[in-house]
Amino acid sequence: MFYRENGQFKTTYKEDQQIFPITQDRIGVLLLIAFAFIGVPMLADEYMLRAILIPFLILSLAALGVNILVGYCGQISLGSGAFMAVGAYAAYNFFVRVEGMPLIVALLMGGFFATLVGMFFGIPSLRVKGLYLAVATLAAQFFCDWAFLRIKWFTNDSASGTASVADLQVFGMPINTPYEKYTFCLVFLVVFGLLAKNLVRSAIGREWMAIRDMDVAAAVIGIRPMYAKLSAFAVSSFIVGVAGALWAFVYLGSWEPAAFSVDRSFQLLFMVILGGMGSIMGSFFGAAFIVVLPIIINLVLPSLGAMVGVEVSTAALTHAEQMIFGALIVWFLIVEPHGLAKLWSVGKQKLRLWPFPH
Repeated sequence: MFYRENGQFKTTYKEDQQIFPITQDRIGVLLLIAFAFIGVPMLADEYMLRAILIPFLILSLAALGVNILVGYCGQISLGSGAFMAVGAYAAYNFFVRVEGMPLIVALLMGGFFATLVGMFFGIPSLRVKGLYLAVATLAAQFFCDWAFLRIKWFTNDSASGTASVADLQVFGMPINTPYEKYTFCLVFLVVFGLLAKNLVRSAIGREWMAIRDMDVAAAVIGIRPMYAKLSAFAVSSFIVGVAGALWAFVYLGSWEPAAFSVDRSFQLLFMVILGGMGSIMGSFFGAAFIVVLPIIINLVLPSLGAMVGVEVSTAALTHAEQMIFGALIVWFLIVEPHGLAKLWSVGKQKLRLWPFPH
C-alpha cells in the first residue's frame, strides 16, 4: 500500500521523462544518497571504509561501464581490466608529468585515453560478435599487460616498475583520510550513475538495446551499427578508465600492471552477470556481492572448520571463494538469468500490491 503510483498523474512531458517517475522512488533515492554522504561516514569505522566501502564504490563504477557495453549493447568484452589500466596509467602520467595538473582533470584524461583505446579494440565488433569478439577484446588485455610491464615510460622510468602517487588534493583540500577518499569516490559514482541512467533512456541508449536484441533488424530500420557499437565502447571505456584511475590513485596508491590483470576483467563481468545485465541497479548489486562475499567466506569458513575440528588454511579459503563464485554464476544463469536486479524488480512489484497476495 505504501508503494503505489495511483494518483500520480503526469501533465507535462518533463514530468513524464523523469529518471524516477514514482514519488516513492525519488524519495528513496534521495534518502539513500543523503545516508551515503552523511550517515555512512558517521557509522562506519576506518577498516570498513578502506576494505569494503571504497572498493565497492570504485568497482560499482567500473561495473556500470561494463554493463553499458555488455548489458545494454550486447557486446561481450574481456578487456575491461586493460581499459582500467589505460585509465590509471594515463592519469598517472598526466598527474606527474604536467606541472600543476588538477587531480580531477587527470582522472578524466585517463578516461579519455581509455576511450580511444576502447574504440580501437572495439573495431572488430563491426565484423564479429559473441565469443569471437570476446577473444578480440582479450587481446587488448594481453597487449596492455605487456606494454605497461615492459615500457618503462608508462611508469615514469621507475626502477621497480611500480607507479605511486601521494598527497592528493582537490581544490586545495587534501584527500588522505578514508573518509575523504570515500566521499571523493562517492561523488564520482553518483554523478556517473545519474549520467548513465539518463544515457540509457535516451535515443542512443535505445539504439544500443536494438543492436543487442537484433542487430540486423536494427540496421534495417535505420540504426547505424558502427555508430551504436563504437559509441557503446567509447562510453563504457571512459567510465571504466575513470574507475581504473580511481582504483589506482585512491584505493591502491601504489600499483603495478598485475593490479589490472585478466582476473579483474573476469571479476567485472561476473559482477554484471550476478547483478543483472541491462540494469543500472544491477551494477551496484553485483559489486556489493563480489566485494562482500569474500569477507563473509573468510569469517564463516574458519568458524565452521573450528566447529568440526578442521583448520581452514588461507589457500583453502582462496579456492573455496573461487568455487563458490563459479557455483553462484551457474546457479544465477539457470535460476535467474537477469540477476539480482530482477529480484529487486519483483520485490518492487510485490510492494505495489501489498498486502494483497496477487
